[in-house]
Amino acid sequence: MILVDWQIVDRIRRGFITVEPFDPGLVQPNSLDIRLGNHFVWYEAGDAVIDPYVAETVSRGTRETVADSIVLAPGQFMLAETLEVIGLPDNIVASIEGKSSIARLGVELHQTGGWIDAGFRGSITLEMCNVNARPVRIYAGMPIGQLVFYTTEKALSPYNLRKDAKYMDQRQATLSRYHQNIRDI
Repeated sequence: MILVDWQIVDRIRRGFITVEPFDPGLVQPNSLDIRLGNHFVWYEAGDAVIDPYVAETVSRGTRETVADSIVLAPGQFMLAETLEVIGLPDNIVASIEGKSSIARLGVELHQTGGWIDAGFRGSITLEMCNVNARPVRIYAGMPIGQLVFYTTEKALSPYNLRKDAKYMDQRQATLSRYHQNIRDI
């Protein structure tokens, strides 16, 4: 079941969902708007291959900045953080969706990582891309996306209890930690 506005506010006020900072004005009928943080990470152009099993290749050739705004160039991929730090209980999951007004500028909010597991705690790393032919400036603090919350049965092994929870309590835009997976091939 998708939580509606009053249920979202109720779960936050009772501490089942944590959102810091929480602005009640960002609650929508079926979601909670989330804002863009001020930490950005991107890959510089180059020919070096990124191997997801080799940590050094994942971080090589990256740049990062803390800024009040940044220009997302056409075709550019960039990681960004949400201003909000969230925490989910063991029976609520969330999905992150882009706001249509931002999508109409050509900015995609996530590539495939739009699912937030029950038990997750931290800021959300956004996988942004500009598919417009023109650059788009984005601003820290602007509503950039929305979280949709779903109630589920209680998870037997929520994210916060998993030994392989690579992104638990993350802050700032976080590069892939896929290299922490066991390679079985």
